[in-house]
Amino acid sequence: MQSSNTLTEGSIPKKIFMFAIPMFLGNLFQQLYNVADSLVVGNFLDKTALAAVTSTGSLIFLIVGFFSGTAMGAGVVIARYFGAKDFERVKRAVHTDLAFGVACGLVMTVVGILFAPQILKLMGTPEDVFVQAVGYIRVYFAGSLTIVLYNVCMGILQAVGDSRHPLYYLIFSSVVNILLDLLFNGVMRLGVAWAAFATIISQLLSVVLCMRRLMRASDVYQVSLRKIRFDMPLLRQIVNIGLPSGLQNSVISIANVVVQSNINAFGSDAMAGCGAYSKIEGFAFLPITCFSMAMTTFIGQNLGARQYERTKKGAAFGIVCATAAAELIGVFVYFFMPQLVVLFSSDPDVMAYGISQAHTEALFYFLLAFTHAAAGVMRGAGRSTVPMYVMLVCWCIIRISYITAAVHFIPKIQMVFIAYPLTWSLSTAVLLIYLFKADWLHSFES
Repeated sequence: MQSSNTLTEGSIPKKIFMFAIPMFLGNLFQQLYNVADSLVVGNFLDKTALAAVTSTGSLIFLIVGFFSGTAMGAGVVIARYFGAKDFERVKRAVHTDLAFGVACGLVMTVVGILFAPQILKLMGTPEDVFVQAVGYIRVYFAGSLTIVLYNVCMGILQAVGDSRHPLYYLIFSSVVNILLDLLFNGVMRLGVAWAAFATIISQLLSVVLCMRRLMRASDVYQVSLRKIRFDMPLLRQIVNIGLPSGLQNSVISIANVVVQSNINAFGSDAMAGCGAYSKIEGFAFLPITCFSMAMTTFIGQNLGARQYERTKKGAAFGIVCATAAAELIGVFVYFFMPQLVVLFSSDPDVMAYGISQAHTEALFYFLLAFTHAAAGVMRGAGRSTVPMYVMLVCWCIIRISYITAAVHFIPKIQMVFIAYPLTWSLSTAVLLIYLFKADWLHSFES
């Protein structure tokens, strides 16, 4: 049965916007419930609790980003066969993806619970924050299976052009998460670990709703629990595309863990202030994320259908939209950061760190957007190793080398902040050259 969600026909701007807008709204609500932990903890507990929650973000993304990125590699495979109308392979890829997601979630649970404390120590997490940070992160990783499976289910729906239902489920789970945060810490003051528990409960609800949708779908991607198993040829395709995406996420996260370690050296005020900024920056990342994901699906479906001219036009349109939207948000963050950071903490020292970081980075969001949108194009074309290597060099090796040298000679936190626009510029230049010079349009031809 052919679905009506195909992106291979009709107006390119309309198709991309109609697909990207629900993802934007969904990511907005996801960001809201990510921020809810920090807002509630920062306002109802204290600044060390806020530092414990916000400072674990880079470590969480290090582990979650790898497994989720790898498991979601099936999205490209599914989109490719969906665009080519090879519906038998779509079915097998969907069930293989779910089996792979379960395996990744279980491994992530073990890795996160066992090794998170050691990594937090290596990051130089201060003693006044360490115990709360360990408690938060262990509860968070206890629910790893729900996190990975939600990303897998969302990836399946988006690969076949359905970005609306993930939005509905995120809205519901976001409301639940916020209410639980307020109950556990606004009313009962149970501590930061319960903020993680609220997130896991809300993610579990999202998984249940997504699986219900997939199992009841009267379409080629309908899920049957009995059919969830590995199809080895398709698993190899998923790993070949997904592993570089997972490694790309990890590369970014490794660099951010090093950055966080340097921030930690400036004390809990710097941790809380920069952590608050990172939550605000997450909203600037929303158009980047939604257009990047839209590009992956659009490119995958259209290359599967061998519509090369449509693919080029869609890639250009998506990249321009992502960079323009991100820069508009960056200008807003630059000028209104004092009013934004006070939502997390009114402590003057905490606010000063957050404002300083925003004033260094926010006006360069267009560079960050270009890199991620171009990476989305490359993933959709089956060239996921390209952004992986670019980010490994620019965002990991160069960023870490710069910070290590800069902070050694000029021990100011602004030297850490400058690393971001510097490395965003480098990755943008490399990927821009690649888009124009390489033949990425024919990746799927066999």
